[in-house]
Amino acid sequence: MKTKLTKEEKEILDSFEKDEWVPVTNLAKRKEELIAYARNTLRKDKRLNIRISERDLLELQKRAVNEGLPYQTYVSSILHKFVNGFLVEARK
Repeated sequence: MKTKLTKEEKEILDSFEKDEWVPVTNLAKRKEELIAYARNTLRKDKRLNIRISERDLLELQKRAVNEGLPYQTYVSSILHKFVNGFLVEARK
């Protein structure tokens, strides 16, 4: 049975087959660096207060429930995706 790859998986496989990957020389040190990056990225140490319409807040809360997230976490996720260029506008 042949495995069907996503576009991203195909790009990774092509890159690997072209020998574009370089082994990490000090794996323990690199792992520590990446853990530190992740902690700093995920740390929520700033507060943001905004005023939005009640209707928008209710809609955000409904969507958060559908995603299984607290609404403030959901809003934070939306903002994170937007500032990192991953938020895509839905087509109607």
